[in-house]
Amino acid sequence: MSGVRRKKPDAEYAIALTVMMQQRNRGGALSVKTAVHDYLRALEAGDAAGILALFAADGRVLSPMLGRMSAREFFPRVVAASSAARLAVHDVLVGAEGHPRAVGYFLYEWWLRDGSKVSFECADVFNFDPATGKIESMIILYDTHPIRQCVGDKYA
Repeated sequence: MSGVRRKKPDAEYAIALTVMMQQRNRGGALSVKTAVHDYLRALEAGDAAGILALFAADGRVLSPMLGRMSAREFFPRVVAASSAARLAVHDVLVGAEGHPRAVGYFLYEWWLRDGSKVSFECADVFNFDPATGKIESMIILYDTHPIRQCVGDKYA
């Protein structure tokens, strides 16, 4: 697994996250595209706190494997089940219909704590609160058929 990013964020990531949070705390509106890229970096780093900082307090996730749940419940589960992840971001698409929405499209290579690895194409759809710029909800889209056997209930 050489070249795989580990759980502990590096200094560059930590600095970028700090700057982003300072901008948010000063009321600076980050673009939805920037927020999606920040989310993808935090996901790859296994940084649940960094991910949750992007979500509204009552943020929700719809997962093909776990169903509907709060972001505060979902992301710690994912991080606890993971040993490493690598993302290859294909694109970040911003809504064109006037809604604060974006989609992150990426290849997700995910190593579970038991050593197994799954890879799949994924599209995460983000809906943002226009007043705060925080993620209100996220819908995760991927084909579960090829990964159910490997993942099973390892993070349920």
